[in-house]
Amino acid sequence: MTELVATLPVAGERLSASPPIESYGLKSQVLSPLETFGQSVANIAPTGTPTVVIPLVFAAAGVSTWFAYAFALVGILLVSLSINVFARRSASPGSIYTYVATGLGPAWGVAIGWALFIAYIACASSVTTGFANYVNVLIKDALHLKTDVPPTVLVGFITLSVVGSWYVAHKDVRLSARLMLGLELLSVSFILLVVAASLVHNGFRVDTSQLALHDLTVSKLRLGLIFAIFSFTGFESATSLGSEARSPLRTIPRAVWQSALFVGVLFIVSSYVQVLGFAGNSVPLDKSDAPLQVLANLAGVPFLGVLITIGAIISFFACVLASITAGSRVLFLMSRHGLLHGSVGGAHQANSTPHVAVAVSAILTLVPAVVLAAAGQGMFAIYGLIGTTATLGFIVAYIAVSVAAPVYLYRRGELKAQHIVASLVGIGFMVVALVGAVYPLPDAPNSYPIYAFVALLVIGAVWGVRRYSSSANLRRDFRDDLAAIEARYENGAGI
Repeated sequence: MTELVATLPVAGERLSASPPIESYGLKSQVLSPLETFGQSVANIAPTGTPTVVIPLVFAAAGVSTWFAYAFALVGILLVSLSINVFARRSASPGSIYTYVATGLGPAWGVAIGWALFIAYIACASSVTTGFANYVNVLIKDALHLKTDVPPTVLVGFITLSVVGSWYVAHKDVRLSARLMLGLELLSVSFILLVVAASLVHNGFRVDTSQLALHDLTVSKLRLGLIFAIFSFTGFESATSLGSEARSPLRTIPRAVWQSALFVGVLFIVSSYVQVLGFAGNSVPLDKSDAPLQVLANLAGVPFLGVLITIGAIISFFACVLASITAGSRVLFLMSRHGLLHGSVGGAHQANSTPHVAVAVSAILTLVPAVVLAAAGQGMFAIYGLIGTTATLGFIVAYIAVSVAAPVYLYRRGELKAQHIVASLVGIGFMVVALVGAVYPLPDAPNSYPIYAFVALLVIGAVWGVRRYSSSANLRRDFRDDLAAIEARYENGAGI
């Protein structure tokens, strides 16, 4: 049988640092800047926030919802500065996993690699239920049904979203990137149409009650910030395309901060318009399960509500695909470093995709959503439960990379005061969100996702660190590859 394009390192064999660009058997530098940008945008699922998350932020922050999103955007942009400390200097499929390993050492990288992988898989699993919910809504509207489809049918919708994502991610990274970008641009355009229609309906009136922030308190802002930051998670996922993006030291850092800024402005405007549009409505914003559809009806353009439903389906599918794409590459590189079975680090001979890691990621995505759906849990309940686990994983990874960045710069003799300030303030934002999510500990079943995250992280980190510590060859090869990743671009290669 013909050998795979990417042969795995065996025990005692050093990873070569000689090639100017190392793709690990993946397609090398094939993604355009726009396609790389699409990966991060798709992982955020910008349509999901106006349709699902903004009502949750409103329940906590009230008419100051737009400010909670503006506040969260500042924190995310500060975290992006720390991420881009690494993204401007090196590139690989490992994303934050390799950044933390480079900055704080391999053992920390292993632990944070598991946190990041958990986050991507939980994110994908969570949004499969968003996909299933809005397919259900579309079918109910089309057939004029008064009840939801049976749980077995919802399980089928969840499975469809995962199998479709697996196929595209397995087949071709360029197909995956272009599909994600096209789907998200289409779904965002539907949101902008509803926002514009609602503003016209309200006569472009300035809502002074929102701008005055009269009801804003520290407690409300803290609670709103938790959900607002959840809306941004995944913005860094373009960093997982380090081997596949063209000119990665330019395109990936831009994709990271530009995706955060793009969706941040969309969230701020959408939340402002939703609060304005729901003023005086019989059903308040935090009780609505289809806020944009309601705004479309109030604005006299109900057909836009159907487009929003279609847009939500599109966006949630793109997010499942983006999360599996990013998560599989983290898993792929962890396997290349000897932390998992060697087959997981193999690249498909014809497709040049991490096909085994993609399959593993898809299976792990499918299981929790299907189990909970088959047990009769509602789609929004599953979305919130698994989404909490995802959020915790992302926040832990963001804190770790914000700690690693100044340490890394200090070691290189490049540390400046602004780096320390950005790191500390970014960490502050994330710690507020982390503490707010776990303290006071929610009542069951809302506490279960917290326990699940801690258990999964401890099991994965202990396994990985013990495996790393038990083999001198593995430790040497791991450090050699980290050094090769960093050295590969010292001479400007890939810029």
